[in-house]
Amino acid sequence: MTLIEDLAVEEGVGVSDDTGWHTLLARISNLSVTRHFDAYADVDWDNPDFAIDPADGRWALTAADSLGATAWYQSLPAETQARLGIDLTASMMKIGLQFENVLKQGLLRFAAELPNRSPEFRYAYHEVIEEAQHSLMFQEFVNRSGFDAAGLSWSDRLGARFVTTLGSRFPPLFFVFVLGGEDPIDHVQRQELRRDDLPPLLERIMRIHVTEEARHLSFARHYLKRTVPALGRLRRAELGIGAPLILGVMASMMLTPSRQMVARYQIPKDVLDGAYRHNPEARAEMLASLRKVRLLCEELGLLTPAYRRLWKALGLWETAPAR
Repeated sequence: MTLIEDLAVEEGVGVSDDTGWHTLLARISNLSVTRHFDAYADVDWDNPDFAIDPADGRWALTAADSLGATAWYQSLPAETQARLGIDLTASMMKIGLQFENVLKQGLLRFAAELPNRSPEFRYAYHEVIEEAQHSLMFQEFVNRSGFDAAGLSWSDRLGARFVTTLGSRFPPLFFVFVLGGEDPIDHVQRQELRRDDLPPLLERIMRIHVTEEARHLSFARHYLKRTVPALGRLRRAELGIGAPLILGVMASMMLTPSRQMVARYQIPKDVLDGAYRHNPEARAEMLASLRKVRLLCEELGLLTPAYRRLWKALGLWETAPAR
């Protein structure tokens, strides 16, 4: 089965009733058995073609990247451009594995509350196992990159402790967090995989990640479709307010350089402003990365006029989004 066929199978199943939901769970659980990856068996780390070489220009940011398009970045020596590209990739992978650490803890809390014979239990553990393999893969890249990526800030790590408790306290909000972290990265990686000049190691890691994340995203979306309509008024309000707050933080965290990166390369504030804060193209790309989640919230009735004002205030609203 090709990557595209696999994604179509995992995302295209209807779950309008118990039968559909159980069919989806059985399908994605089976795919976790028949189409899964190991961080070391399925990535040939010592293949010379997979070496992380700062002199390899393929690691440099392209003009399609918000920072890569700036005159500041393009004025850097070629090797510095490539080194920054490797460093930024390592930083994003470190943030990614820290996000997945939170995700695994939340999933385990979620599974701990499930009754015996619950089909969600099996799938939740499949996802924990797959996320653990992703974390091993990401950390191995960081270790081989030559850069000491710090990842999340102290305040972000503190907030993450609260998010882990949502897996048992309020699973719908937890799975919005899941989508807020995974959807933007999935969007970016699918675009990157269209390039024909990716470093082979990065392409291999991305293909593994995108393939398995399709299952995780499918579970989260359909779980929300199944559970949110039954929520009471107060819980729906908590979700309606919490969703845009979480999504705004997650998108910024996943799509912009960390403070460590800014300090290490002394990226000027006006360059950051031009690349991200005041860049219509970067904002449009951020909104596009969250479009699926926003449309899901709309489908779930979580975009009433009051909640819509919050989305607009946080800069997360598309005036005329593409469907």
